[in-house]
Amino acid sequence: MPARLSHLFRDLSGRNDQVLAALILDQLSAAADGVGLATALARGELPPGVARSRIGEIEHEGDTRRGLLVAQLRRSVSSPIDREDLFRLSRSVDDVLDAVRDFIREADLFAPRGQGAYQPVLDALARGVGELGEAVRLLPRAPREAAEHALRAKKQGLRTQYQYAVSALLDLPLTADTVKATLLLCRLDTAGVHLATAADALADGVVKRFQ
Repeated sequence: MPARLSHLFRDLSGRNDQVLAALILDQLSAAADGVGLATALARGELPPGVARSRIGEIEHEGDTRRGLLVAQLRRSVSSPIDREDLFRLSRSVDDVLDAVRDFIREADLFAPRGQGAYQPVLDALARGVGELGEAVRLLPRAPREAAEHALRAKKQGLRTQYQYAVSALLDLPLTADTVKATLLLCRLDTAGVHLATAADALADGVVKRFQ
């Protein structure tokens, strides 16, 4: 079968929707690996220099997976949601990983004392990434359920945990370490903002196409 006809058949059969969703899941897997690495760093289970080296590898993998998605979109006639929303979803997942990368790099550069402030925020981020992954898994076959999981990804309490952590730091004497910790918390908050944008892209795409 000629390549163009093969792509068209896959699009019309719905197979392409599954391929595109799988590629975004690959991106989310890289983001989850990055969050896991940041968590190990925050718990003191991994030296900052080692975490910084590993996040570079994970970021490269995430970029490769995003490149595969963009290439697949160019060849595709159909997609599970509008291409613009799917592209925005993919880009925002990439931004989540970038923010986590910045957290790890700056943790290595700043070398702050104590890592306890970050754990609740990282836990919320991990839950949000997991919920978004479930949303993407459901997207080809159950788009409305996918949209519900996307909304749950935004409601894991990340911003609240960030605010609590910053408030606790502001109650402490102003030192270089409290400033460093506040800056690092801002990186995790940024990751949460990008995660919310990714969730909105998926939910908006479902609304536009199916409701």
